[in-house]
Amino acid sequence: MAESFQKELLWPTPNGNVRVRSFCTSEEIREFLFDPEFKAYAQYKSLYTRRETLEDKAASPDTNVTLALSTRKHIIGFGVLDPPEPDERWAALGPGMMMEVKAIEVCRSWRTFRVAGKILKLTLDHPRIEDVVAYMVGYSWTWDLEGTGLSAQQYRTLLIRLFKPFGFDVMETNEPNIAIRPENLFMARIGKQVSPQDQHRFKWLRFGILQEKGT
Repeated sequence: MAESFQKELLWPTPNGNVRVRSFCTSEEIREFLFDPEFKAYAQYKSLYTRRETLEDKAASPDTNVTLALSTRKHIIGFGVLDPPEPDERWAALGPGMMMEVKAIEVCRSWRTFRVAGKILKLTLDHPRIEDVVAYMVGYSWTWDLEGTGLSAQQYRTLLIRLFKPFGFDVMETNEPNIAIRPENLFMARIGKQVSPQDQHRFKWLRFGILQEKGT
């Protein structure tokens, strides 16, 4: 899929041009340098601290790994869109019905240049995006409050502003890991081709009720 749907855009910044590239293959990623800022800090740990994790993600069918490159060899940001894990609640809607934005991250020294929005744009540029419910989960304990100087509520607002232009809405859910803290966040975008029946099933699934198709 990567070769057929790969796209690239150029984003100028005061630090130089950034190339944002979607559907990167494992082979491509293996040739890139992973910025050392993606690491564990005193109060924050990057979602992925090893380049090999992105390589593994890119090898999965249907997954879109999007990279931001300060040069053609230097990864300063990444995005990952792929199906939910089999043991997660959202997988119960059915195979191929949901896809999660599992990561949108930019290393600290590049965060003021609006790179995240460009990564998200190409991460969501997936051939099946209108056939699925795309979603994101924001756990406040994973946010870099130390590096941004924001409160949890301010960071939550930042994420909403990032995802809203791409059709995502804040939605209620009783999923325990999300509901445990009020600042946690669940947002979703329902594709135009998702049937009314599956939209209804997704509504109930958000509260732990699985309705079989046809009921």
